[in-house]
Amino acid sequence: MFDFSSFLDLPLMWGGIIATAIFLYVLLDGFDLGVGILFPFAPSDDCRHKMMNSVAPFWDGNETWLVLGGGGLLAAFPLAYAILLPAFYIPIILMLLGLIFRGVAFEFRFKAKKETRIVWDYSFHFGSLTATLFQGIILGSYVEGVTVGGRSFAGGSFDWLSPFSIMTGVALLFGYALLGSTWTIMKTDHKTQEWARKVTFYVLIYVALFMGLVSLWVPFLNDQLFKRWFSLPNLVYLSPIPLLTACAFAGLYISLLKKREVAPFILSISLFSLGYMGLGISLWPWIVPYKVSLWEAAADSRSLSLMLVGVSLFLPFVLGYTVYAYYVFRGKANHQEWY
Repeated sequence: MFDFSSFLDLPLMWGGIIATAIFLYVLLDGFDLGVGILFPFAPSDDCRHKMMNSVAPFWDGNETWLVLGGGGLLAAFPLAYAILLPAFYIPIILMLLGLIFRGVAFEFRFKAKKETRIVWDYSFHFGSLTATLFQGIILGSYVEGVTVGGRSFAGGSFDWLSPFSIMTGVALLFGYALLGSTWTIMKTDHKTQEWARKVTFYVLIYVALFMGLVSLWVPFLNDQLFKRWFSLPNLVYLSPIPLLTACAFAGLYISLLKKREVAPFILSISLFSLGYMGLGISLWPWIVPYKVSLWEAAADSRSLSLMLVGVSLFLPFVLGYTVYAYYVFRGKANHQEWY
């Protein structure tokens, strides 16, 4: 059987694959969840049609990366999966119900009569809202850390519910709303685009406030985190991240003033990228924060090697059809009901 462990750090590679899959999910599904969050506030039915059409070709494909992240965690790091899943059973189930509800709303909205379409409009909205809120809560609780006894979860069913996790849940709502509004700027025109630009100005303020709050709060969750960010020379080495984040906020604000179409979305992605980078630095090298490292949770090297062969063969196809789908459906969305 394949065993590449003699010349490859397989746990590190699989950690990178899973981290990349989660990051792509956050970016790609983030904008269509953001569209759903903003959906009922659009100024007209035509605007809502445009918003829905702008994400219709992509939304289900975007969730491929969530499947890869979850499935990869089970296969490559079974110990981490066995600890984390029981810790987050309730929020994961509620998140998945939100995603299911949103998917149903997509299908039924385009078939519904005008009088009943509002039901599916709000289903789309509340499904997106629920999925995003619990994704943020899971993230916050994960960063706080879970209670581990031996090789299993030793906490309670509601340990995931805390002031910090609720705050990160609300923060992610505004973060995805920013991705959704800047995506709408890029993919629509006229009245819808102008409305999205105004929304982005407001949402940007809340995103800046929450990013600042998270940045100040996280180092005080754990002594290791505090030392990592505020001890010397780390303070100097890591200072480019907050500086680049400030530059991205300034660039996004200026691009809105200048009525750019593509730049706001690109800069929104850069904000998420910098935030994700900061999160990775904070949590390294833990896969179960502050308890279990990547190498301690990894599966047998022969299993990791065999799965790496499969991923190397099929991941390029997934990336290829994703890029192709975005290329085919490039340009502005219209209000016609073609889905």
